[in-house]
Amino acid sequence: MEAKGDSSFTSVTSLTKKFQQNIPQQYVLPPSQRPNPTLAGHISTSLPVIDLSMMDHPAHKSKLINQVHDACSQLGFFQVINHGIPTSVMQDALDSAEEFFDLPSDEKMCFALTDVHKPVRYGTSMNHGMDKVFYWRDFIKHYANPISEWIHLWPSNPPTYREKMGSYAKAVNALQKKLTEVVLESLGLNVNYLHDDFKEGSQVMAVNCYPSCPEPDLALGMPAHTDFGTLTILNQTDQGLEIMDHDKKWRPVPFIKGALIVQLGDQLEVISNGRYKSIPHRVILNMQRKRLSIASLHSMKLDTKVGPAPELVDEQHPAAYKEGSFGEFLDYISATSLTEYKYIDMLKNP
Repeated sequence: MEAKGDSSFTSVTSLTKKFQQNIPQQYVLPPSQRPNPTLAGHISTSLPVIDLSMMDHPAHKSKLINQVHDACSQLGFFQVINHGIPTSVMQDALDSAEEFFDLPSDEKMCFALTDVHKPVRYGTSMNHGMDKVFYWRDFIKHYANPISEWIHLWPSNPPTYREKMGSYAKAVNALQKKLTEVVLESLGLNVNYLHDDFKEGSQVMAVNCYPSCPEPDLALGMPAHTDFGTLTILNQTDQGLEIMDHDKKWRPVPFIKGALIVQLGDQLEVISNGRYKSIPHRVILNMQRKRLSIASLHSMKLDTKVGPAPELVDEQHPAAYKEGSFGEFLDYISATSLTEYKYIDMLKNP
């Protein structure tokens, strides 16, 4: 039976086909929240670039762990090269995403659902039912682990979507397992810490389209937010991601072809008892080019409660967070605008 879509929104892709010179008023941000493209051109962020081929050489493993520790404790973001996912698999997934967003509107709208708990969901903005200002983004999100349980629910058009996106989803999930072990080691934890919970955890593929925007200085593709899960691994076609540094300044993340961006989520901040932080990030827009990205969001299973690792709690470092779960996070964002409140703040102990 075909899903009944939610027709209460207009996708940004549809708006751009009307050749408007100005963006609709509901996308215009208050002045204090607007990006500053002039400033962005002068401030750059050199994310650590970590060569994962060192994982295969025991003599270099400790150097790799130290690099990951420095990146996680200082920025919460890093890029990886020699990560083992063929460039062709990464590109095929991005190509299939572009083909999906280019479909006629009615073929996509059958996936347009307001319930954030649904395993496949097409939408726009962040939460178009709650947002006071809309964001210049269309997305489709779908669960992917275990892939055999979910792939039959994914779009069947374009015809190669499931094959191409599925190949990438499996590859990036395998990469996530390796990265998680390294991050745990960098915290001084055993690589098998919560092994089954990580293995059986949730993987959500958030496939995003940020069309070219006629007024990119007035709008954003996504507002400042943190990701809830453990790790997010980002594949993209162009630069557009910005992260907030320690001085509360927005800094663009350079685009390196073939590299993947790794960012820590709220669950890892909780597990680390605050030693590592999930860092606010946002997406800026481009007047000439659209940008596509595929964020593979990894977390524990929906109902698995996550708290600080006992090994990282002592008299000097009391438990700084309460337990929380992915399911509770979804309940929270279905009733709250993430542009105003962060779920991680609800977990922090006074």
